[in-house]
Amino acid sequence: ENREPFLPAKLINGGVAGLVGVTCVFPIDLAKTRLQNQQGVQVYKGMLDCLAKTIRSEGYFGCYRGAAVNLTLVTPEKAIKLAANDIFRQKLSRDGHLPLWGEVLAGCGAGTCQVVVTTPMEMLKIQLQDAGRLAAQRPVPTPAQAAAPGPAPSLVAPPPARPSQPPRPSATGITVELLKTRGLAGLYRGAGATLMRDVPFSMIYFPLFANLNALGVEKVGNVQTRAPFWQSFVAGCTAGSVAAVAVTPLDVIKTRLQTLQKGEGEDTYRGIIDCTRRILRREGPAAFLKGATCRALVIAPLFGIAQVVYFLGVGEAVLGLLE
Repeated sequence: ENREPFLPAKLINGGVAGLVGVTCVFPIDLAKTRLQNQQGVQVYKGMLDCLAKTIRSEGYFGCYRGAAVNLTLVTPEKAIKLAANDIFRQKLSRDGHLPLWGEVLAGCGAGTCQVVVTTPMEMLKIQLQDAGRLAAQRPVPTPAQAAAPGPAPSLVAPPPARPSQPPRPSATGITVELLKTRGLAGLYRGAGATLMRDVPFSMIYFPLFANLNALGVEKVGNVQTRAPFWQSFVAGCTAGSVAAVAVTPLDVIKTRLQTLQKGEGEDTYRGIIDCTRRILRREGPAAFLKGATCRALVIAPLFGIAQVVYFLGVGEAVLGLLE
């Protein structure tokens, strides 16, 4: 008999799955952000090249820039999404049956609610992830170039050495700066693009997962058996990857809009339509699929891990220990 875990257990499961998942796939997500932000100057040729160069120039932990923000906010994000999806599904069910349009609407509602946490989380994460790409793009001035511009240095004091590496941004620093200069709206820059990505994602993912998962459910008399674990696992990974690749163009637009620091000669955008136009004009339609492989590789394990956590009943076990 397939009993749905009740909400507190679901929230613990979602939180644990989020933390484990983010830790496993964060470097690929970093590569995705850097690849999506490349305009003109190609610092990285692809995902593996990006990861190799990042490790070489910033060390292994360079691949985890921005992970702290993500790990802090992924639990509330997952909690809101799961709780909202559950509540909408209950409200839209008639006699325990939920039609397909109900599943799509519930997913849509869940995607809308999670934007409250997702937007600032991604906003901060993107700045931290992209700092290394901008540093790699900056040419280090040669002694001749460094000496050329500006007034002649005094004959007594040697000119101060110019640091080639700018200071690394921190999440707290970025937050304070944004709140100071742009108020709360600064943290919610790109909220429209985030909604445009997350709502279709949820509308594709939840119904697709439910239907793929149902293929393994057999009826014995009037009782439905639960789909075998491997089936849920494959259904989660497949539905996640399909939805992730489908919304990649929207993800590229969101990443570009939320990136505050641009490299040399890189476009700044006024909004979603302006961004779409400029990318099409300067980089062609293919640019909208930048980072698609990375996204599929990030999302599939995230949902796979979530399925494992749910299957093991981690939330139920924790609640059992607390009672």
